[in-house]
Amino acid sequence: MSFSDDKSIEHLALRLIDRSLPKREWTHAGHFAAALWLTRHCPYLTRPDEIRTIITRYNDATHTANTDTSGYHHTITLASMRVTRDYLAGFPADTPLYAVLHSLLASKFGHPDWVRAYWKRATLFSVTARRKWVEPDIMPLPF
Repeated sequence: MSFSDDKSIEHLALRLIDRSLPKREWTHAGHFAAALWLTRHCPYLTRPDEIRTIITRYNDATHTANTDTSGYHHTITLASMRVTRDYLAGFPADTPLYAVLHSLLASKFGHPDWVRAYWKRATLFSVTARRKWVEPDIMPLPF
């Protein structure tokens, strides 16, 4: 999906919330687009328990099992939300979200494996990291 305006980002985020977003649109860019919109417009939904609920319900609606090996991943989600919040804070409040998203995706966080610079694979993909927050074990997050 191309994010060429803020309306397309809002549309994706609202369909995530109401669980009507097609699974094919829940991409790395889609994750960050939704996170940016939620951070700016509904920050209460970015709290750990709230974002977990949104994503697990979405996964259930798209027949993605939330198990010890698939579906919702708490550490990756919270790390991504932290990056999103702090990256967005680096821009003036009136910066269009699509511009922030394009910048974010062009940064090192734009690569889907960006978390691997901060966590060892075994740690990141452990059941513990999937279920609850686990601190990075390679180096601290930059934000």
